[in-house]
Amino acid sequence: MTTMPLRNSIYEIVKNAGSMTDSELSKALIKAGISIPEDEFNKTLLNLEIYGLIKVTWLTKDERRIEIAVKESDEDEIEKQNQETLEREYEAGFPGVEQEEI
Repeated sequence: MTTMPLRNSIYEIVKNAGSMTDSELSKALIKAGISIPEDEFNKTLLNLEIYGLIKVTWLTKDERRIEIAVKESDEDEIEKQNQETLEREYEAGFPGVEQEEI
């Protein structure tokens, strides 16, 4: 087994492949000399997804697609600011509503 933590190993394999199924990832781990129980495999995938490093989607009932999560770009930040501005302008069109809810 490598000295690299399991989640780092999984992340590197997926990163190098771009995207893969869970069975392809399992085979790649075994080829790399890493054998882990299915529950630990699933837990590690979940942790990587929670950290925002990978994206896991179901392809079929028994097969998942695993890919590197795309980071938000500067354009997305501008779009987010535009959306927030539109929401504030919309809410400003209803004077007095905010005071009644407080």
